[in-house]
Amino acid sequence: MRIRVLQHDPAVHLPQRPGDPTPTSRNLDPLMHPFARARERTRALNAAKMDRLFAKPFVASLEGHVDAVEVLAKQPGSLTTVASGSWDGGLIVHHLARRSQLLHAPQAHKGKVSGVCFSRAGRLFSCGVDRTIKLWSLEDEQTDNPEPLSIFNGKSPFNSIDHHYSDPQFATASNLVQVWDETKSLPISNLTFPTSTETITSVRFNLSETSVLASVGSDRTFTLYDIRTGKAERRVVMQMSSNALSWSPTFPTTVLLASEDHNLYTFDIRNFTNPTQIYKGHVAAVMSCDWAPTGLDFVSGGWDRTVRIWSEGRGHNPEVYHTKRMQRVSSALFTHDARFVLSGSDDGNVRIWKAKASERLGVVTSRERAAIEYRESLKDRWKHDAAVGRIVRNRHVPKPVHQAAKLKREMLDARRVKEERRRKHTRAGDSKPKADRKKLVVVEQT
Repeated sequence: MRIRVLQHDPAVHLPQRPGDPTPTSRNLDPLMHPFARARERTRALNAAKMDRLFAKPFVASLEGHVDAVEVLAKQPGSLTTVASGSWDGGLIVHHLARRSQLLHAPQAHKGKVSGVCFSRAGRLFSCGVDRTIKLWSLEDEQTDNPEPLSIFNGKSPFNSIDHHYSDPQFATASNLVQVWDETKSLPISNLTFPTSTETITSVRFNLSETSVLASVGSDRTFTLYDIRTGKAERRVVMQMSSNALSWSPTFPTTVLLASEDHNLYTFDIRNFTNPTQIYKGHVAAVMSCDWAPTGLDFVSGGWDRTVRIWSEGRGHNPEVYHTKRMQRVSSALFTHDARFVLSGSDDGNVRIWKAKASERLGVVTSRERAAIEYRESLKDRWKHDAAVGRIVRNRHVPKPVHQAAKLKREMLDARRVKEERRRKHTRAGDSKPKADRKKLVVVEQT
């Protein structure tokens, strides 16, 4: 009697070296796997559910301020050093990894600290409504109640400050933009538009073309200056005023504006006729914004007591962070490694959040990293599926925010219906629909 036996080479089914994974045989014939697509959809659904299940973005809270935190600033070249200023005049430099204080000046200014920035040399500048700018050293052994290295006196309250990328110069915002030198006690240049009667609320140097300076003012304007010529080059008047601005780190001509009309706008400064993108989601005034170092995301904080993380180019469905005790957010920024987000609010706390809510902190093995990337690819592939997309997009927000968003939608719908009815009862061609992007800019001045 003859018996036929299937023989296989044992080397094919055994690891080649100690520690290698055991090889597995797979039949890639699609006819042998009729339920592969259904299984993949189930995996994508489970990946979306796991992402929301493990979404715990809050990391820590840095205390020390008595009143509302007004401004935050990160030190160039450092992942752990962040400065914060508050309404009580206090100034604190935090070490994020140790969650300790490198410098604490409870009475750095008389009144609100309105601006904080670092120089490339590692020194700290602060300004306030007491009409003074103070220079601090982080190398001082006295961390509590230190004395400033120097004091610069101004003629009006300061609202913002920013340091030049490489030169020992910094710019301040008050009723005009002033450029200062670290070695001189008086400003070296006064920058203003000829017909301007505004109060400058924020000022920022361009990250690439460092001689270009931008500001936003209380009279609904966005202005570009050139410190080489010492004058304003271009000025745009918009429908609503902006509270903050931030230059993109990867596209030097792109600027982000946080507006009073609950939206954020990105502009290309080569063409001011309309914004390149509108980001809608906040239900109150947006008070601060900051780009991630990658230029792919940015963070915003507003008076609706939420912190939102947006993807560049996608104007809806941001990541929403909130806590029960967090009040109106006046400042928010990304860390230099783009892994964490910081927020300062009216309750006096500086909070640390994860940039990706479900990201695991600590050491991640290569096998875990491969599994995470596989789940992300599954969610991206099945994002248009109804069930997967609903879980990925859905975000729980506090009840007041939800009610405000609902009321805002009703108001916008009513406005749209009113415009349609007015257009229907006017002569053909007299009232044409106008896109939101076309409505923002009122006039451009040069």
